[in-house]
Amino acid sequence: MSDEVATLEGTAETDGEELPPLQRVLLPSPLGSLGLDFRGETITRFVIVPERKERKHYQPLGDIDRSEFLDEALGRLLEYFAGARLQLKLDFELSSSGLDEFSQRVLLATSEIPYGETRTYQKLASFVGAPDSYRLVRSILVGNPLPILLPCHRVVPRKGGAGSYVAGTKKKEWLLKMEKRALEEREG
Repeated sequence: MSDEVATLEGTAETDGEELPPLQRVLLPSPLGSLGLDFRGETITRFVIVPERKERKHYQPLGDIDRSEFLDEALGRLLEYFAGARLQLKLDFELSSSGLDEFSQRVLLATSEIPYGETRTYQKLASFVGAPDSYRLVRSILVGNPLPILLPCHRVVPRKGGAGSYVAGTKKKEWLLKMEKRALEEREG
């Protein structure tokens, strides 16, 4: 797995200590507003362009007390969108997502796909030990609670095209083109 940190199990407390409160903030991006849910320095959910009814649960970036973590997360995301950062390296956890262990394993496997490259749903299914479950893999990826952090946009159909994406096909195509262009610029 990459340098990103993931937790497959979680509880309401850690060693008898309560978890930090959940914070929800809207961040700017080339894709539109990003909804970032986090506790302390751990991201628990990431929404690309939250729906109108959900936006009221997020605070605009300008209205929240800034922290070193929030500034670092925003900086890394902006660097990623500019093509200057290949890995976000932000701590996250999947336990609060309610996903079963197989779904979490599928999502974590996307972090093994190198920046600017793609894999098919079939290859990802084989990678996680379920070669006949590519439709299930696709369904899991469309429900990814941490898109971009767990780069499910790098998984595409065998027959071509971008395929389904939690934030829509156009945003997936944009991410794939952005990563490809950034790699081409690096290579010269």
